[in-house]
Amino acid sequence: MSSKHQHYYVPAQSSWPILAAVALFLVAVGAGVTVQNLHVGGAGSIFGNVILTIGFLVLLTILAGWFTSVVNESLSGLYSDQIARSFRQGMSWFIFSEVMFFGAFFGALFYARILSVPWLGGAGNNLMTHEVLWPAFEAIWPLEVTPDGSTTEAMPWQGIPLLNTILLLLSSITLHMAHISLEKNKRMALIVWLEITIVLAGFFLYYQMVEYSHAYQEMGLTLSSGIYGNTFFLLTGFHGLHVFLGTAFLVVLLARIAKDHFTPKEHFAFQAGSWYWHFVDVVWLTLFIFVYVL
Repeated sequence: MSSKHQHYYVPAQSSWPILAAVALFLVAVGAGVTVQNLHVGGAGSIFGNVILTIGFLVLLTILAGWFTSVVNESLSGLYSDQIARSFRQGMSWFIFSEVMFFGAFFGALFYARILSVPWLGGAGNNLMTHEVLWPAFEAIWPLEVTPDGSTTEAMPWQGIPLLNTILLLLSSITLHMAHISLEKNKRMALIVWLEITIVLAGFFLYYQMVEYSHAYQEMGLTLSSGIYGNTFFLLTGFHGLHVFLGTAFLVVLLARIAKDHFTPKEHFAFQAGSWYWHFVDVVWLTLFIFVYVL
């Protein structure tokens, strides 16, 4: 009877969670202060950049230590099949929470486009509202005229957005090939496919920075560009953050592969990274269609 039950490892109390919470708080405060003073400059902007940088450095340090602790526990044989199932359930719920996270931002985008914009344009019985609130408003998305009368340009889907879409689609394929190579115990192919995936991810992040620089300096598209600028940078910016975290995840996996931590049958950490990366790719496809194309 007892042979059917396995031990369930419960780790000792750790300081990692509270330290991670502090790091995330610093990131949130730094990001808020930086964005608030983006066009003002001066001490406020510098203070925000410093807090944001410190937050990210502390967070990366904590993640490195936390990952090391979990890896050491796994290599020590402390984990059982029951814990493996818990990890799978935990990763599934984490990705579900990320779906809800992006769902909130897409919801804001759809609310603005489908409800708010027609309402301000006088659709239905709202002609009086249109005349009182914003007589010069034209209900055409994307909104290229902000409430203060300044104009901006909409980011076209051709060029860098299309290139980044191709890069992410290719990275999803190369990561799948790496997973197949791992299951077939083809170590060299695994390393090559995973390295290609990381390089493609790096190019995506680089081109997104180029896109942002072009938007701010040449198109007049900023966070202050009304609801279009807000939704554009929130969706693409948070997705870019997820690509960065996913890339860091893949780099950690590559380091673990170099140390022979995985076998064809025991490699959930790689599966988790693969799930996360494919999720990020699906989000980008949705984002590309509804933010750039439509």
